[in-house]
Amino acid sequence: MKQGLGTQLRHLIELLDGAVLQAYMDAGLDYRPRYTPVIRVLAQQQSATIGQLAELAGITQPAATQTVALMKKEGLLLVVAGGEDGRQRVVRLSPQGELLLPRLQACWQATKRAADGLDAELAFPLSACLAQAIAVLEQRPFGERIREASKKLQSTT
Repeated sequence: MKQGLGTQLRHLIELLDGAVLQAYMDAGLDYRPRYTPVIRVLAQQQSATIGQLAELAGITQPAATQTVALMKKEGLLLVVAGGEDGRQRVVRLSPQGELLLPRLQACWQATKRAADGLDAELAFPLSACLAQAIAVLEQRPFGERIREASKKLQSTT
């Protein structure tokens, strides 16, 4: 039986994230792959609001909020009130987070080399295929496609 798209994607993520997590563990780091987009943004700029982190990291605001909460709990981030009225939360790396950067960057370089090698072995580079799929779905979301397919099915029955 052919697996569905969602099942294939979840399996792919398990294969990739599991290996990346193991690489962090092998490097002696207690660090989750989901932290990387946030750390990368904060490594490039000193601080950011949750909304800015979400936009710059390419993740949703709820995902950014959850990730920041986990990272703060683990001592990797500092979160302070900001903005004119103090309602915004401004995030920056903690001293502990800053200390991890060189080791993380070494892991990221190895991961990028491995990803480049994977792309080279595939008929169609995975990174290019994913970028194209994201761009196409941003133009016409999958939910809209499902609704259209449902209407077509209903009209044929």
